Amino acid sequence: MTAAPGRRSSTFTRLLRHGFTDASAAERLLDSAELVPLRDDPVLLEALGGTADPDLALLGLVRLLEAQPNPGARRELLDTLIAAKPLRDRLLGVLGASTALADHLARHPGDWQALVMYEAYDLHPGVEEFEAGLAEATDPVSLRVAYRRCLLSIAARDVCGTTGVAESAAELADLATATLRAALGLAEAAAPEDAALCRLAVIAMGKCGGHELNYVSDVDVIFVGEATEGADETKAVRAATRLASHMMRICSETTVEGSIWPVDANLRPEGRNGPLVRTLSSHLAYYQRWAKTWEFQALLKARPVAGDLDLGEEYVAAVQPLVWKVAERENFVPDVQKMRRRVVENIPLAEVDRQLKLGPGGLRDVEFAVQLLQLVHGRTDTSLRSGTTLDALKALAAGGYVGRADAAQLDEAYRFLRSMEHRIQLFRLRRTHLVPEDEAELRRIGRSLGLRADPVADLHREWRRHATVVRRLHEKLFYRPLLDAVAQLASGEARLRPEAARERMVALGYADPASALRHLEALASGVTRKAAIQRTLLPVLLGWFADSADPDAGLLNFRKVSDALGKTPWYLRLLRDEGAAAQNLARVLSAGRLAPDLLMRAPEAVALLGDGDGGGLEPRSRTHLEQEILAAVKRADGAAQAVTAARGVRRRELFRTAAVDIVGSYGTEEQPAEADQGALVDQVGGAVSDLTAATLAGTLRAVVREGWGDSLPTRFAIIGMGRFGGHELGYGSDADVLFVHEPRDGVDEQEAGQAANRVVSEMRRLLQIPSADPPLLIDADLRPEGKSGPLVRTLKSYEAYYRRWSLTWESHALLRAEPVAGDEDLGRRFIELIDPLRYRADGLDDEAVREIRRLKARMESERLPRGADPKLHAKLGPGGLSDVEWTVQLLQLRHGSAEPGLRTTRTREALAAARTAGLITEEDAATLDEAWVLATRVRNAVMLVRGRAGDTFPTEPRELAAVGRYLGYGPGHAGDMLDAYRRTARRARGVVEELFYGAAER
Repeated sequence: MTAAPGRRSSTFTRLLRHGFTDASAAERLLDSAELVPLRDDPVLLEALGGTADPDLALLGLVRLLEAQPNPGARRELLDTLIAAKPLRDRLLGVLGASTALADHLARHPGDWQALVMYEAYDLHPGVEEFEAGLAEATDPVSLRVAYRRCLLSIAARDVCGTTGVAESAAELADLATATLRAALGLAEAAAPEDAALCRLAVIAMGKCGGHELNYVSDVDVIFVGEATEGADETKAVRAATRLASHMMRICSETTVEGSIWPVDANLRPEGRNGPLVRTLSSHLAYYQRWAKTWEFQALLKARPVAGDLDLGEEYVAAVQPLVWKVAERENFVPDVQKMRRRVVENIPLAEVDRQLKLGPGGLRDVEFAVQLLQLVHGRTDTSLRSGTTLDALKALAAGGYVGRADAAQLDEAYRFLRSMEHRIQLFRLRRTHLVPEDEAELRRIGRSLGLRADPVADLHREWRRHATVVRRLHEKLFYRPLLDAVAQLASGEARLRPEAARERMVALGYADPASALRHLEALASGVTRKAAIQRTLLPVLLGWFADSADPDAGLLNFRKVSDALGKTPWYLRLLRDEGAAAQNLARVLSAGRLAPDLLMRAPEAVALLGDGDGGGLEPRSRTHLEQEILAAVKRADGAAQAVTAARGVRRRELFRTAAVDIVGSYGTEEQPAEADQGALVDQVGGAVSDLTAATLAGTLRAVVREGWGDSLPTRFAIIGMGRFGGHELGYGSDADVLFVHEPRDGVDEQEAGQAANRVVSEMRRLLQIPSADPPLLIDADLRPEGKSGPLVRTLKSYEAYYRRWSLTWESHALLRAEPVAGDEDLGRRFIELIDPLRYRADGLDDEAVREIRRLKARMESERLPRGADPKLHAKLGPGGLSDVEWTVQLLQLRHGSAEPGLRTTRTREALAAARTAGLITEEDAATLDEAWVLATRVRNAVMLVRGRAGDTFPTEPRELAAVGRYLGYGPGHAGDMLDAYRRTARRARGVVEELFYGAAER
C-alpha cells in the first residue's frame, strides 16, 4: 500500500499519533508477511502505542513471529495476542521495554506462553512458584533459560503496572533465592561426597537479603559451613568451600545463554582476603573481635536463603544481638561520621550528575539514612529491625523517629528513583546506575514511567525534583524529630522519647547530649517568628555541626550568636535567604575556638558570611584597610578611641580571614575544599600581614595626631621583619619590626629621638590595652644589639652600626626587612641602606656559612620545648619551618647579588626563584615547598582550633581531630595525618641536610 507522491499514508499518520518515532520503518514491518492479517487492526496499534517504545515493541513482535517453528504456532500467537488483552499488554510491554528479553524470546519462541496465565497466584509469585519454574533445569545453560523465563513474567507484571516497584524488587529477590537453591542443588549433584560431609548455609546480604533486588545486580552472600555428624571439621569446611565456589560459578559464568548475575561474597569477614566459608563459631569470633561498624550495618539485611536453612537461622540469631549493640561501640561516632560523608571521589566527574545510586540525592542517601537510624534506635525498638528499606522507613515514621511527612516524601522519591533504575537496567539487562544521555533511551524510560506528553523533559524534571527531595530530607531525617521532641509544639505525630533523642545525639557525635538538647529546646521552642525560622534552619545546621570535629561547640556557639542577634531582622533573614551564609556559619562555629571568639565579641560580623554588601568572604586589600582605619582614626576623639576603632577593624578582618580559611579548607556543598594548600597559606599570610600593617599605620597616625598634631618633629618609618616582612604572618603572630627615624630640618636630634621613643611606647601601650579585641604585640628584638640596643635609631645610626658592627645573623635577619608603615621615603632609603648587607656582591665566605650553620644548630637544641616530639614540631623540628626558611635564606645570602629573583622577603617566591636559577632541583624545591606549606597550615590550624598559638599538634583527641578536619582528614584519620606530616618533614629534612648542612661536601 503506497501513498501518492508528496503525501503521507493514513497509516503513517496513525503511527505517529500512536508514539512511533520511525513511522516509515514501522510501515515496512507492518507490511511483512507475518503481520499481514493484523496490519490494519486498531487493537494492535493501540496496544503498541501504549508501550514504552512502540518501534521497539513492533520490531520485537516481528522477530518473535519469525522465530515461531511453523505457521500453526505463528497463528496461535497472533490469535491469542488479539483475543487476550492480558497477554497483549504483557508481551508488547516487555518487547517495548527490553531488547534483552526480546532477544530471549527470539531464541526461545515458545516462552511467550509464560505470559498467558492470569490467575491470582500468578500475580504475586513467591519462592515456591519460582522454584517450580526452575525445577526442570539440569545444568547451567538450562538454568539460565528457565531463569530468563521467570524474569520475563516479573518484567511483564512490572511494565504493565500490575505490581509496584517494591513488589517487583521483592519478586526479583525471591527469584534470586530460588536460583541460588537451584544452583546449589546442581553443585551438590555434581559432588555428592562433598554434600555428605558438610552443612552449608547461604546467607543473602545487601539488596537480595533486604528483599529489594534490582533486575541486574550482584547478589551478595555469606557462606556458613559446619561438619555433618561424625565428619572432620577441616574436611567439611573444604568440602563446603568447593560447593560454594561451584555454586557461584554456575550463576556467574558466561555460557551460550549468557550469565545470570555475579555472586559476590566480599561482605564476608576479612573480605576477599578471608576464607570463603567459615564455621558459625569462626564468624562469631571475628564479629566479636575485629568487625568494623560498616560490617554490622551490612548484617542488617542478612537473611538465610539456600542450603541448610536451620544453620542459616542459627547464624542470623547469633549475629543479630551484635548488630543492635553496635551503637554502644567506642568507635561508633567516628565511624558514623566517616560513613555519613558522601563518597563521590571515585565517581568520574562526568558521571556524578547521572548517578542514580551514589550521586547527591541518590538511592544510597536514602538507604544509608534509614540504616543508620535503625542502628541507633533498633537496639531498644524491635519494630525497626527490617532489612527492607521502605518497610524500615515506615516503621521509623510510625515510631516517631522520622517525621511522617518527611517519610512520605522520601518513600515517594525512593520509589521513583528505583523505578528509573529498574527501567534503565531492564533495557539491556546490564548492571548500571547511570541515567543515559541518549534522547531515545530517555524517551523510552519516560514513557515507561507514564510520562507521555514530553517524556524527556518530564523525566528530567521529575528525576531532579525527587533527587532534590532526597538531598533536602537526607539530613533533616536525622534532626527534625529531635526538634519535635524538644520544641513542645502541638502535633499529631509521635515524638522521639527523651532517651531516644539522647541516643541519636550521641550517635551523631555530640559528647554532651543533655546540653545539646537543652540548646535545641531554647532555640526551637515557642511560636515566635524567630523560633519558626530556627526550626527550619536547625535540621540542616545540625548536620553541618555533626560533620565537624566538635558538634557540641558548634551548637553552643550558634545559640550564643542567635541570643545576641535573634532580635535583629537581618540576621535570620540572612541565614534563611542566602544559601551560603548558613553553611559558612556552621563551618566557622564548629571548627575551633578562634573564629567563634572573634565573632562573639561583635556578632554583627556574621553578615560577612553572606553574599551581600559586607564584602563577603573576600579578603580586603591593604589599601582599602588603611583607608577605613585612617578614616576611623580621623573621626575619633583622641588616640585611645582611635586605636580602639582600629583594633575593632582588625578583629573583624581577622574573623573574615579565618572564615575564608575555614570554608576553603572544609569546603561546602556547592564549593569543594580548596585543593591548592599553598594558595590558602598565601591568602592567610597576606591578609593578616596587610591587616597588621594597616593597624600599625592607623595607630601611628592616631598617636602622632594627639601628641604633635599633623606633623611629628622627625620622619618616622616602621620596617616589617621576620614573617611580617615576608607577608607570612599567622593568626597568632607578633609583629616583628624595626623603628627608624630622621629628624626634620632644624629639629634637635635629642628632641627628635625623644619624640620617636614616645611614639613607639604609646603605640605599644595602646595596642595591648586589655579589651574585647585581641592585642597586637610589637616585637623589636631583631634591632641592632637586640634587647640591649635602643628601641629607635636614626637612619644614620643604623648606617654607622651596620658599617662597623654588623654580624652575619643581622644580615640574615635583614633578608625579610620591608617597610610597612610611616614615611615612605625614609622606608625606601632604609632598604637602600641594607641591600648591600643582605645581598653582598661577594656572597658569603666559608666562615660566615659555618657561623650560620652553628647558629641554626644551637637554636634547634636550645629553643625546642622540653618534652616536645621534635618530629612533630612544625617550627623547629626536622623538616619544619625553620629548616626550610634557613635553607632558602642561605641561598639568598649566597646568590642574591647575582640573581635578582632571590631579592624577595617571601619564602615561597625565593624558593621558586632559586629553582628557576638552577640553584635547586625542581624535585627538591617541591619537597621544601610542600613541607613549608604543611607546617604553616599546622600552625594556623592549631591557632584556629585552640584559640592560642602553638607549634605542635594538640594531644586532646577532639582538638587533634579538628586539626585533621582542617587539613582534609576525615573522622578517625588523625593517625594518618601525623604519619603524613612525619613523611613530608622527613623528606624535607633530607633536602636540608644536603643543601644547608652541605652533606654533599662532607
